[in-house]
Amino acid sequence: MSDLKKIVIDGNEIEVPAAMTLIQACEEAGIEIPRFCYHERLSIAGNCRMCLVEVVGGPPKPAASCAMQVKDLRPGPEGQPPQVRTNSPMVKKAREGVMEFLLINHPLDCPICDQGGECDLQDQAMAYGVDFSRYREPKRAAVDLDLGPLVETHMTRCISCTRCVRFTTEVAGITQMGQTGRGEDSEITSYLGETLKSNLQGNIIDLCPVGALVSKPYAFTARPWELGKTETIDVMDALGSSIRVDTKGREVMRIMPRNHDGTNEEWISDKTRFVWDGLRRQRLDRPYIRENGKLRPATWPEALSAAASAMRDRKVAGLVGDLVSTEAAYALKSLMDAMGGVTECRTDGAKLPAGDRAGYAGTAAVEDIDTARSILLVGTDPSVEAPVLNARIRKAWLRGASVGLIGKAVDLTYDYTHVGTGPAAFAEIEKSGFEAGKDGPALVIVGMGALCRDDGADVLKVARAAAETSNAGLLILHTAAARVGAMDVAATCEGGIAEALSAEVIYNLGADEIEIPAGPFVIYQGSHGDRGAHRADLILPGAAWTEEQGLFVNTEGRPQLALRAGFAPGEAKENWAILRALSAEVGYQLPFDSLAQLRRAMVEAAPQLGEIDQVSVNTPAPRGETPALGSGDFDLAVREFYLTNPIARASQLMGELAALAKGREPQPIAAE
Repeated sequence: MSDLKKIVIDGNEIEVPAAMTLIQACEEAGIEIPRFCYHERLSIAGNCRMCLVEVVGGPPKPAASCAMQVKDLRPGPEGQPPQVRTNSPMVKKAREGVMEFLLINHPLDCPICDQGGECDLQDQAMAYGVDFSRYREPKRAAVDLDLGPLVETHMTRCISCTRCVRFTTEVAGITQMGQTGRGEDSEITSYLGETLKSNLQGNIIDLCPVGALVSKPYAFTARPWELGKTETIDVMDALGSSIRVDTKGREVMRIMPRNHDGTNEEWISDKTRFVWDGLRRQRLDRPYIRENGKLRPATWPEALSAAASAMRDRKVAGLVGDLVSTEAAYALKSLMDAMGGVTECRTDGAKLPAGDRAGYAGTAAVEDIDTARSILLVGTDPSVEAPVLNARIRKAWLRGASVGLIGKAVDLTYDYTHVGTGPAAFAEIEKSGFEAGKDGPALVIVGMGALCRDDGADVLKVARAAAETSNAGLLILHTAAARVGAMDVAATCEGGIAEALSAEVIYNLGADEIEIPAGPFVIYQGSHGDRGAHRADLILPGAAWTEEQGLFVNTEGRPQLALRAGFAPGEAKENWAILRALSAEVGYQLPFDSLAQLRRAMVEAAPQLGEIDQVSVNTPAPRGETPALGSGDFDLAVREFYLTNPIARASQLMGELAALAKGREPQPIAAE
């Protein structure tokens, strides 16, 4: 039987794969089919009946196009291709009937519904429904669920499409939501009234086709038509999820996912979605100079002059933080090089090999997870370090992939073989039955928990050796969005972070995850009054990632453009512009006057940065002999998911979520 089959849809003949459903075949033909329960990334439920079509020669009733495959259609009496009609009187009447039933118990509170203006039910009632109702009886009501501080529920609006149930069960890997009852008594509910425990739960807000599940922090703050929409990139983890930032005036009102099959598909983590209130709080909006132990406000000329005076004729070093754009990292490195100083981006002490792109960006793409049959996780907890990537691993596991873990036993939302807790477990891989590459494509994913140790460089060598011997791809799972881009522009020094901290003057570019010892004069450039600003002798206020254009390179080495959604508060400036102004003041003027000139120079120095949204093929360098490894367990790189960076720590909601997460942890019990 051929994989392709001819089918006639509304008089147009097309050829599609036989395994396609009719709704997919109609999309291939450019015909829109209304739907509520069907979603491309979830299993088929077939329970809303909105996608009905007429199959010519089939049963004398409409068929659900989401649940019928092209190969199930019978040819015509003389062998003609099967025919499907999507706009016949039968289909029109069926859709109107379905819509009338859906609206029987719907409260019709569109004026006060937060989903108004972007509601599937509203749009499809206009397009496919009728303009009257024959129903006069009282409407059914339902009790609202408490799902936690993120998702607000209005269950009277629910049309039982079960998208939320399927997402939480299949993608997020939690089992707290389900449907009970039959007929009019059926309702979506949570198990024993539990709140949702997942780092991906906010995605059910986007999936809900009505206003039953809406964003609790965003509720009643704006209407969709009031918002300016900017397509950009997420920096809360190193996956580089595609997002849309919605702004009202100067304020960021919400963050939504964009579809990108290569990175986040169409999901984002809860930290990404709800961190926007951290962009408003604890902001640095003017320069400060420390005098007599206290910070006082200063003007820009005064602050730049003080910074230049401190840096002249002294040993200088630059630190690149986790949320810094590649342009700013390149500008800082260029200034430090001109002054005879050093620059370091591996502020967590990660033993990443400078100049060897296959060693710090890996040899595999995130998309390779989908086809992998064996996945080995080394020193990482992806459910916390990159929840969307973890959902992708779960998808591979559901398709039959085997997963092994070397590191602390954690809940990854899927079953895995726990090979061991430290480096010694590499020798146990084959004994444990987890043999990478035995059944097909394989992947080794190495996390920062394995690379931030003293023997991190040796662990990486052994992991690379394991990947090469089993013909597996290597993926380095970073926790810092800025790290790969900064490594690409060679913002590293031979002595690592220890050499950088030994300088007399430290230029701290947004590095808030490191304790700088007493002694050096510290110039802090960043957006929030966090740990770096508390230690600083001089503060230069910079823009946050939504307030300037910037290039970020994700964990697989894919350069992505983040676009400006708003403007920085007060006197804060773009980060590259501050460094350019300071370079002139200090007497080492950088050779660019605009962002375009800076990018040209940067791409000349690192050509792979010019390949926007492309994953380069990285050729591994010779790794030498496989070393002997140290002892001890791999540590976790991220302990508190909601508090990993200054923007998250400034967010009131992230603080609340972190406290809730801590409350869920099992408490130690005293011995009797």
